[in-house]
Amino acid sequence: MLSRRHFLKQGTGLLGALYAGNNLAWALPSSINEDELSVLCRQLTDTWGSALLKMQVKDKADKNYGTIIYPPENAVHGRMGDTIYPFLHLAHVTNNSDYADAAILLYRWMENTVSQQDGSWLNEPVKGAWKGTTVFSAIALGEALKQHGTLLDNNFKNELTARLKKSGDFIYKTFNIDYGNINYPISATYGLSLLGEILGEPRFSRRGRELAHKALRFITAKDGFLTGEGGPYHKRSAKGCLSVDLGYNVEESLPSLVLYGLLTKDNEVLDVVSRALETHMQFMLPDGGWDNSWGTRNYKWTYWGSRTSDGCQPAYALMANRNPAFYKVALLNTQLLKANTHDGVLYGGPHYLSHGVSASLHHTFCHIKALVTILDHGVPKPPATFAKVTLPREQAYGSRFFSDIQTTLISHGAFRATVTAYDRNYKDFKGGHASGGALTMLWHEKAGLIFTASMNEYQLIEAGNMQVDNDPLSMPLTPRIELQEGGAVYMNIHDLTATMKTTQEQDTIVIHTRSKLVNKDQQQPAAGAVNCEVTYRFSKDKVILHFKHDAKEGRPVKIIVPVISPSSESYEITLAHTAEVHKQEGSVRITPDKKMMLLPMTGERVFNFVPGLEALPFCIEANETVIELGFFA
Repeated sequence: MLSRRHFLKQGTGLLGALYAGNNLAWALPSSINEDELSVLCRQLTDTWGSALLKMQVKDKADKNYGTIIYPPENAVHGRMGDTIYPFLHLAHVTNNSDYADAAILLYRWMENTVSQQDGSWLNEPVKGAWKGTTVFSAIALGEALKQHGTLLDNNFKNELTARLKKSGDFIYKTFNIDYGNINYPISATYGLSLLGEILGEPRFSRRGRELAHKALRFITAKDGFLTGEGGPYHKRSAKGCLSVDLGYNVEESLPSLVLYGLLTKDNEVLDVVSRALETHMQFMLPDGGWDNSWGTRNYKWTYWGSRTSDGCQPAYALMANRNPAFYKVALLNTQLLKANTHDGVLYGGPHYLSHGVSASLHHTFCHIKALVTILDHGVPKPPATFAKVTLPREQAYGSRFFSDIQTTLISHGAFRATVTAYDRNYKDFKGGHASGGALTMLWHEKAGLIFTASMNEYQLIEAGNMQVDNDPLSMPLTPRIELQEGGAVYMNIHDLTATMKTTQEQDTIVIHTRSKLVNKDQQQPAAGAVNCEVTYRFSKDKVILHFKHDAKEGRPVKIIVPVISPSSESYEITLAHTAEVHKQEGSVRITPDKKMMLLPMTGERVFNFVPGLEALPFCIEANETVIELGFFA
């Protein structure tokens, strides 16, 4: 068998130095005039790439020889071959031949383990696994060949080109606008167009354009959301909603449409996508977090994005010449990715580390592709006036209602909040994202996260892409009214028929919601219905929650308000039943008008993988209570 280095071009100059073993840290240093985002992307790419390189299995006797395994996770990911692209990028810019060797070895593992006769690659290295992710691997290998093919000798380049032709044929024959969720045909717009250019296959390019223009119909005329994340595509819910997921849209679909539009110079697509980017940008919090507390596929929501997609950077950074706020979106989110990076890998949420939960390597090898993509394509530099740019949720605009998703955003004083009655589940799965007029996000400019939603019932909708929750005391993080009766759980945040109304009382924004306790099947308790009213009052310096239900005395109804707090923070509950959670710049004070207690926890906090946060589960047992929240420096 030929050695890996047989497939790498030999020569003088840069490539000669590369394969002479001259391992330089960053042979092409960033210019002192380079923009902040590009510098940060280079740093993170170096950090993640170095860690991935060290974890590659090099023992030929190991059945996993060639792939990359994160020891604490100890899992084999079928899409690991996508890392070939970042490895070749790093080989090119660092003059380190180890990355090139790793890319070739990884390609051999990919072909021996997940490659199929029909031209596809499996998402997981098991028989019968999903093949739709072939489009992502084809894009990664296509970019590797296009951007860094000069590193490869003709034999390997021809082999890779032939393999990409097979994958292109599979996508061409298999994908249409109704294939999978909308992220798949939209990713094929760029995948087929890229392969069409590389391989000289006009039919691939034509199909890419056809899918792109069909995809534009999935962007709503009213609010500008991309729909299609969960079927049926075209059937509206009782409230007139279609399937929208923020995470998949900003990290996978919209980036693919941007890359397609830039590659083919399709300004019609870029114009429509630019508007969609502005809509989705409304949901970025001032610290770079994505508020997908309401999305159909929020089972993969992590505070910085979505777990198995690539990242928002190619969409927003590469369109920054159209709107400087797009650059800021990409920058803030990348800063958050850095903050969630520990020991060289990207953790699945802000509190994974404090709760002692292992990272999944999927997050790292997907998101390094996004950063490498914008480094290779070139980030438009922000204008001189960039320092004055503010994102929508950095502005105290009051409230905004999005009818497409039956969701209201509040941006008032120091608080940012989200209240949703969105009634669209993901396909036939029930008990997913919160609804019922739930307060799914409460964020404060100094305290950070105070409330966030999670899945109503944590379930492995994609078992291969989600982590198992073994904590018997884990629970939803969404503030709620809950009844456990007859072996079932009934919550107001399950109720898809809930209503909500927003009003203004002087300087206070008021949202009044009506719901009932139902289980995930929308069934009421056999022992009798329970009606609920929850009112949220948002002032500039405090938030008041008013919970009320009509359950008869003796029924074990609880009002549960989990306050987001890592186990590194201290807290106290006073005799007056006021709780204070101590943050870095002050304390969040929770003051109810009834006795408050903490529900049992395994350890110091409850934890939920969606979106990767710890919390203190405060509880009040009463038919009615008023809870005031404020921040005190």
